[in-house]
Amino acid sequence: MKAKHVRLLKVPVFGLSLIPLAILVAEILGLWGLSLGTNPVEALIHFTGTWGLNFLLITLAITPLRRLTGQAWLVRFRRMFGLFAYFYLVLHFLSYAGIDQRFALGFILEDIADRPYITLGFTAFLMLSALALTSTRGMVRRLGPRWKKLHRLVYPAAILGVWHYYWLVKADLLEPLLYAAGLALLLGMRAWWRWRQRRAAASSSPA
Repeated sequence: MKAKHVRLLKVPVFGLSLIPLAILVAEILGLWGLSLGTNPVEALIHFTGTWGLNFLLITLAITPLRRLTGQAWLVRFRRMFGLFAYFYLVLHFLSYAGIDQRFALGFILEDIADRPYITLGFTAFLMLSALALTSTRGMVRRLGPRWKKLHRLVYPAAILGVWHYYWLVKADLLEPLLYAAGLALLLGMRAWWRWRQRRAAASSSPA
């Protein structure tokens, strides 16, 4: 796909990525009969966290899709999806810290220290914050080869995010297990390709 067509396609993709936010706003305002339910704060935290995780897995799916389809232009959307993942996770964190805890720093720090699932989630959030802050072209140039090494943090961040969700859920584990399976598939494909590359390199090298 030509570069100008990719740029045009980014506009509707950007708009589609905002649909969860639009639904959330409609639920908060009670539009069209939508509602956050009987526990709106919990629903808000869950909604934003789930969509942050959705976009994180979509971001990780770009490279396997490119390799399987041979469509190199898909990589041009990876940064956008990554930033949308971070955007929804910022809303997730603010929903917890601002609405649930009212920015009471002492209680927030106590939660992070004493509740393991919050510790995992906050650690993942810090990792993704580092990636978001260094996602600009200027930072790519400044960091050079270190940029790729830094952005490999997306893998442990995704693992911690799914783990955070698993520990958070107390009853129905189906949804976090589905996220875990999806993440395992995406990381497993990467590990398989890397193993094949190393094997091919070792077999082609002179004895």
